[in-house]
Amino acid sequence: MEETVRSLLLWRVPSRSALSLLVALVALGSLSRFSVISVVAHGSLAVLAVTVPLRLRRAALGALGHPPPGPPEWAEVAELSPEQQQRWARCLARHTVTATRTLTRLFLVQSVPESLKFAFLFYLLTYVGAACNGLTLLTAGVVCAFTFPVLYRRHQAQIEQYLGLLRSHVSHLRARVLAKLPSAKVKPQ
Repeated sequence: MEETVRSLLLWRVPSRSALSLLVALVALGSLSRFSVISVVAHGSLAVLAVTVPLRLRRAALGALGHPPPGPPEWAEVAELSPEQQQRWARCLARHTVTATRTLTRLFLVQSVPESLKFAFLFYLLTYVGAACNGLTLLTAGVVCAFTFPVLYRRHQAQIEQYLGLLRSHVSHLRARVLAKLPSAKVKPQ
């Protein structure tokens, strides 16, 4: 699964990557204009408008005595074995429990600094929410996910050089700020 996503995002098979990006952008654009129910219903009808005639053609060829052609490559559906289903269910349960514990810890202020950081994050998100909605951010995220890996591969040397400069500036700035804060100094043990 991870290799398939990596293959799509790195444009190893350009036709599949382009189709995936197009489908994602059309779905997000439709969601920004129509309700979720309407988008799901129209998307399902579009898929059925392609698959039903193909199935009827196959049945008609079989009824006429002609051997029906084999299923196309895209029609083969990989089914999960019971072991794979259990593995996915355990993974999903583990992530759900971890997320629930983390949110409980943050909302019930078991660690004051972490909860304050969490509150500050939501404070910043109020400004982001005032500037644009979630679908706009999701659309920008999809475009960035399909664009940045390719740009990074093409210009890796220059990006690494500038990231090194940025890291050194941040570390110097952090050291200067920590030197001025009396509570941030390390106490000998």
